[in-house]
Formats: sequence, structure tokens, C-alpha cells
Amino acid sequence: MKKLLCLALLGASVLGANELENKCNKGDLEACVDLGVEYAKNQDYFKARELYTKACDGGDATGCYNLGVSYENGYGVKQNYIKARELYTKACDGGNATGCNNLGALYYNGQGVKQDKRKAKEYAGKACDLGYQKGCDNYRILNEQGY
Repeated sequence: MKKLLCLALLGASVLGANELENKCNKGDLEACVDLGVEYAKNQDYFKARELYTKACDGGDATGCYNLGVSYENGYGVKQNYIKARELYTKACDGGNATGCNNLGALYYNGQGVKQDKRKAKEYAGKACDLGYQKGCDNYRILNEQGY
């Protein structure tokens, strides 16, 4: 019975991936991002990167954010903080709160940019304004530190 359930769940996952692939191929950028996440879960970071790139190039802020995470951490690409900064900037400009927060973290740590805690606070504040609690927490901490 357990084997049957596992096979049924695996089949549902494949069907879901096929549906996402069809939608992505038809230009649904959110489906491209979701499919990229599925590939990343299975550690196929190269395929995930391709899908995030397609979404980001099409203007999807979440695709840019996920691609930024890939570059920041070296998932399917050579680690590159400068490229991560560019992608997080694009994501943040597109209204992605976690992109703003991660951009702030790069400024805080001086990764791919000159360290600038005031800019880190600015991007944490933008993340907070977009509804991301961790951004609010980071903003508060930086504010308490005098930045």
C-alpha cells in the first residue's frame, strides 16, 4: 500500500512538472520559476538556472531573485557576488521584497559591493515596506546600531 501511495505521489509530481513545463513554454513566467524551483529541489541547478534566466529576462522579479540566489551561493553557476547584486537589484526594483533584503545583506557584508551599512539599512527598509518581516528586523537592528 505504501509503495502504491509513493508511486501515486511521484506520478502527481511528474504531471505537475509537465503542466508547468507546458505553461512555461507558452510564456507563463511564473510557471518557469515554479518549474525551476522543482529542478532545484532535485539539485538540477543547471536546468533551474536556465528557467530562472528565462523568467528574469522576461521581467519576472522572482525569477531574478532566484537567479541571484543561484549566483550568491554558486548553485549551477560559479559563485559571483557582483552578478548576484545585479540580479537582486533587478528583483528589488521589480518589487521582490526578499531581493531587497538580500541586496541589503550584500551591502552589509561587502560582498560584490563596497561595504555600506547605510545602504544595507535602506534596502532592509524597502524589504520591510514590501511586507517582508526579516527586512523590518534587519532595519531595526541597523537603526539601533546607528546607521
